[in-house]
Amino acid sequence: MRSENAGANATRVAGMMASEPGAANGTSTNRRSIAIAGNMGSGKSTLVEFLSRSYGIAPFYEPNDDNPYLPDFYSDMRRWAFHSQVYFLSSKFRLHQELDRTPGVSILDRTIFEDAEVFATALYEMRRIDKRDWQTYWAFYQSILEAIRPPDLLIFLRCSLPTLRKRIRLRGRAMEQDVPIAYLKRLERLYGRWLESYRLSEVLVLETDKLDYVNDLLHRLDVMQRIEAVLPPGVVRPACR
Repeated sequence: MRSENAGANATRVAGMMASEPGAANGTSTNRRSIAIAGNMGSGKSTLVEFLSRSYGIAPFYEPNDDNPYLPDFYSDMRRWAFHSQVYFLSSKFRLHQELDRTPGVSILDRTIFEDAEVFATALYEMRRIDKRDWQTYWAFYQSILEAIRPPDLLIFLRCSLPTLRKRIRLRGRAMEQDVPIAYLKRLERLYGRWLESYRLSEVLVLETDKLDYVNDLLHRLDVMQRIEAVLPPGVVRPACR
């Protein structure tokens, strides 16, 4: 994947735009989507909220709290990993379908690609999902990919492991407090591998260790300028309309 130097806080990566289902008959011409990707604690939800307020974009959040398998998963990963990941995959599929039906511009907090190619893959590598279940899961994922359109812009948030751990502690989600550093490192490696191979849309990488686009005006203007350089056509700040 080709990258361009774009300053200390962001790297623009040019990918190949995938064809859009429905483009031939005009059903997707008025829809644009932005996806926010990144590890636990990288700041995805904060950026979604910021962009939603700044540009009047409809936000879509990952349905973590709705997963009925999560408590069982954290108590017995080997038994419940497959169930939990299939629930996430099917829920994210429905979310993508809703996003595809939403007119105008939408923004998504974490993609279905991350569910499969980072988190589920990590569990398979850790032998929490056996080979037979993994083959079933992966076949389901591949079928889903043929039924959804990729985002028009992917914004990837990258930050160091110490920053990730600090943010995870600060946000205080009980089930995340005991996440091992080895697991976060594994996720970072898988994120790097996935991002390197991602070719479905334009990509903007933001280094978020020291970015404070919520409270710092200079950081906010810097991030907005970088994002606006690669936003889909027609997405502008309301004040600029």
